[in-house]
Amino acid sequence: MVLPHSLPLVPLPSSASVGVGRLPITESTRVIGDSPATTQLKDAVAQRTGIRLTASDVAAPGAIALRVDATAAPAEGYRLTVADGVEIVGGDEAGLFYGMQTLRQLLSEDGGAWSLPHVEIVDAPRFPRRGVMLDVTRHFFDVTEVKRFIDETSALKFNHLHLHLSDDQGWRIHIDSWPKLTELSSASAADGDRGGFYTQDDYREIVAYATAHHMIVIPEIDLPGHTHAIGVAYPDLVEEPVLNDGLVSQAQELGQPLPVKGEPYLGWGVGHSSVRIHEERTYDFVRDVVRELAEITPGPYIHIGGDESLGTPQADFDLFAEKATAIVVEAGKIPVAWHEMGSAADIATGTVGQYWGKTTPEGSHAEEAEHFVARGGALIMSAADAAYLDMKYTPDFPLGLTWAAVIDVQRAYSWEPTAILDVPADAILGVEAPLWSETTRTYADVENLVFPRAGALAEVAWSPQEAPGRSWESFRERLATLAPQWRQRGVNFHPAPEIPWAAQ
Repeated sequence: MVLPHSLPLVPLPSSASVGVGRLPITESTRVIGDSPATTQLKDAVAQRTGIRLTASDVAAPGAIALRVDATAAPAEGYRLTVADGVEIVGGDEAGLFYGMQTLRQLLSEDGGAWSLPHVEIVDAPRFPRRGVMLDVTRHFFDVTEVKRFIDETSALKFNHLHLHLSDDQGWRIHIDSWPKLTELSSASAADGDRGGFYTQDDYREIVAYATAHHMIVIPEIDLPGHTHAIGVAYPDLVEEPVLNDGLVSQAQELGQPLPVKGEPYLGWGVGHSSVRIHEERTYDFVRDVVRELAEITPGPYIHIGGDESLGTPQADFDLFAEKATAIVVEAGKIPVAWHEMGSAADIATGTVGQYWGKTTPEGSHAEEAEHFVARGGALIMSAADAAYLDMKYTPDFPLGLTWAAVIDVQRAYSWEPTAILDVPADAILGVEAPLWSETTRTYADVENLVFPRAGALAEVAWSPQEAPGRSWESFRERLATLAPQWRQRGVNFHPAPEIPWAAQ
């Protein structure tokens, strides 16, 4: 007998059926397989249940078997069956990893006994690009904290980690050829909080950890604006700050300082900084930074920034966009840029644009974003009024900002990435959920803004629109079941009142 799908899973699988009965998980349960996912599964089950499963090469009743079969599922897809035993078959290692995450969510306890429901799940992602972004510049988060972020976001089947490594407030990655960046520009952060930076070995450690969790790291150096910190180390590379009325009024309202060239900037204001567009030394700098990042980044992307260059003349901005994206291509990587760089007629062919405008585009945002597709590239959708994790949940929420919108969990869930711009659906690579860190002074603050909305955005990115149960009513009930797991792992999630959170 097959019952209607009522599984506590986020994101929702492509298809699932629930049978009668449950499979006990005990100390005698064996795990069969030679994939790294077997060790990850044993660790996950032990963390969730206290039960330490044992690896085995021999089939046994009730065993959990993991294997890869490219003919059984597409890339990142998997099949999961629970009956007299468990079988997870991944289309590749990533698919096996995601099947393991699904199994972890299915585990439940009744009277001290742990078990899995009898199920048949066939699953694969809707979009190949499912990303999260962590701004480690305005406030710095160390290697241990970034690893924790990877743990919890990869569990929701996100597969890209965008690290925002430079901004006005600080520089966060050591560059051998420009050592003053970390000597002079890394100690500062927003609000005068602690700074910091990653050595190249630190960065390699993050990349390796992300790779083990099937996440591709995308490093971003924001250019030509958001570059005040560069000028603290190398004043000859940047222009004098360009102040505007909005910047001045915001500084007065928040009691923050205005930027002064050559001095660390501790405020939140944007748009005042720019590198010198017409100096060849600027491009020597960009070339060196991109080259060193490319050498330690196995993933295919380097993000070159491009947003909010309000003090840069348009012609200069476009010239820089064309030169900087070409430099990334020369380094053997695919350039990624915020959608404003789509204003440049000759931006490098194949550049990926990241759209951060609203779900109803304003001004020239749609035209700029669509130009990436015209130039042979594609788009990542990060609609600020739906996907920005740094927006407040409610107008009076103590963390976050409101300039894009107030985004509750339902708002984060209820948007369609392919409906915003006039481009073919296959030009949309997927979704990225950015977390800007103006107000997140601790890692606990990060988790409070990211979770539970990351669950909503994970489902937008992973689950087919037409999947049974792909609705807000279903989602809020399924999301509620993650609370005990998050509590057990110490995740500082926000208990949003629109979700009927499970007690245990």
